Amino acid sequence: MHGLVTEIQRFSLHDGPGIRTTVFLKGCNMQCGWCHNPETISARPSLCYYPDRCIGCGRCVLACPHQAHQMKGTLHVIDRSLCRACGRCAAVCPTEALLMAGTVMTVDEVMREVRQDRVYYDESGGGVTLSGGEVLCQPAFARALIEACCAEGFAVALETNLNAPPAVVADLAQKADLVMFDIKLIDHGAHHKETGAELTTVLENARMLADMGISLIVRTPLIPGVTDQAENVAGIAAFAAKLASVRYYELLNFNPLGASKYASLDLPYAFKDSRPLSPGKLSHLKAVAEAAGITVKVN
Repeated sequence: MHGLVTEIQRFSLHDGPGIRTTVFLKGCNMQCGWCHNPETISARPSLCYYPDRCIGCGRCVLACPHQAHQMKGTLHVIDRSLCRACGRCAAVCPTEALLMAGTVMTVDEVMREVRQDRVYYDESGGGVTLSGGEVLCQPAFARALIEACCAEGFAVALETNLNAPPAVVADLAQKADLVMFDIKLIDHGAHHKETGAELTTVLENARMLADMGISLIVRTPLIPGVTDQAENVAGIAAFAAKLASVRYYELLNFNPLGASKYASLDLPYAFKDSRPLSPGKLSHLKAVAEAAGITVKVN
């Protein structure tokens, strides 16, 4: 069994309880313009270029079979229309100015990474988190990873947008110890406009998981001018409060660090000038959400 993995992040402290290893799978079925991991969106490998690391050695020019790289004086230029993301340039780059996002891995290869931190899982109550991109875009590979983790006694959490058929969601979730999912917008029209997906699918899957008794954490990324209105947070909190198995509702402050990733992919980023919400606004939104009678955390 093979899957496309963007990254395996060890010693993660924000992707579930305890110390965790987070496996980021590649590919997403939403189109959120603020995503702070744009390298995970495409279902194919992606080439990232960080010009501040480039020393102008020209090795990539010689390695590329498609002539996508050029050196114009000391300036390194990539013609994205010619690039096939084969990874040969990244393999010879001595400074990691060129990096590939997306590696085909087997379950055994992933598990070799995961096993290294067994002692930290045991001591901290941590485990493994499958994230993305969107984990539901690679359900067979995700299922195989979950089963391998369970066979070794590792707790498994899923980070997901719940934008998939109920049978796919239920099949993975019933094998996990925790499901963390986003509700970005509670207005159906706004949700479709900003994500390209139907909110009804997300809400129905959330209700299904609650009925199954799956432990849940509901989260909202607070995107300036998009999701950070009080009425949006209040509506999501009211929905989350009705889910019998919910642990808490988490408000995630805007992360501005994604801008450099968009630049590395030569992608436009509409939120490059946006900043995290102020402590005052975070406190206000937390109080708004708590009024629904649910425990609220801010991260």
